Amino acid sequence: MTTIQDVAREAGVSISTVSYALSGKRTISENTRKRVEEAAQRLNYFPRAAARALAARHNEIIAVTTPVHSDTDRSAHMAFTMKVATEARKHNYDTLLLVQDDAVEGMRRAAETALVDGIVALDVDADDERTGLARTMKIPVVFVGLPSDTSGLTCVDLDFDQAIRVAIDRLIAAGHRTIGLISHNEELLKRGANFPLRIEHAFRQRCAETHIASAVINPRSPDAHDAVNQLLTTLPNTTGIILSSSHSVGASLLPALAARGLSVPHDISVIEAGTTPDASTSPLPFDSLPLDPNQTCPVALDLLVDLIEHQRKPGDIILVPPRYEDRHSVAPATDRHTI
Repeated sequence: MTTIQDVAREAGVSISTVSYALSGKRTISENTRKRVEEAAQRLNYFPRAAARALAARHNEIIAVTTPVHSDTDRSAHMAFTMKVATEARKHNYDTLLLVQDDAVEGMRRAAETALVDGIVALDVDADDERTGLARTMKIPVVFVGLPSDTSGLTCVDLDFDQAIRVAIDRLIAAGHRTIGLISHNEELLKRGANFPLRIEHAFRQRCAETHIASAVINPRSPDAHDAVNQLLTTLPNTTGIILSSSHSVGASLLPALAARGLSVPHDISVIEAGTTPDASTSPLPFDSLPLDPNQTCPVALDLLVDLIEHQRKPGDIILVPPRYEDRHSVAPATDRHTI
């Protein structure tokens, strides 16, 4: 079945432009509108009259289910929640926030009351219990995150595999052959948060493929000093670090390295991968492949509105390509003795 992505590709525009052009909810240039309509017509994408009639009876409310855990990064949590809300308004939808511990029950109540037209699921675990309910619901659900089993689901996420490959390959190109990953703590991994598990898997796989000496460190405290000590004990001649951890670990990495007499990038190159920018602070001074809600949330909302208004079946898995931000924290590797 033709999807909104097919029409966007055919017309050479974004998914949101297709949505606006066909719904009339935003002003689109006549040339662009015509190009989208012609592409939709060629692909037989136009919704049935019955679907249009149903769309007119929508409540125009989207629920956002985003459970808060003890290990939740509050700044990242708020960034994704707010971006979903602002993107929903661009489609003329309001949002209902579900933050209770029992995420499944919250989703079920929202659907049974017929108050909401669709649901966005944030903070997705690898074995997320919301996936089973989503497959049985009559209203569409889009997951911003990738559970282990994606069958019958619509999901959007950063392509973490590609992000890690880009980071490792950038370090290899600069001559680094001993690379450490500073990841998240064991509590987050045991809960099954999807992205740290995917990042660690991608890191180990790419290092094995490229025959790089490597180590994965799971910090035992919110301060980077312990993580750096673990890394340099495990892998003494480390010259490259991929940072994919909490903001507190990232913010304390430079002083932790300085305490060992090491500077960035002269002694150690650092690339931040898969972390969410904190709007309340300045960006960390490292090259970055960020997990940015501005990249994933607009795509998720476009897909959800398409499912709601065109009665499409779920099943799209969209992995957003990572964006490399150069902050000059990678330099050619230099030999050094253990400090």
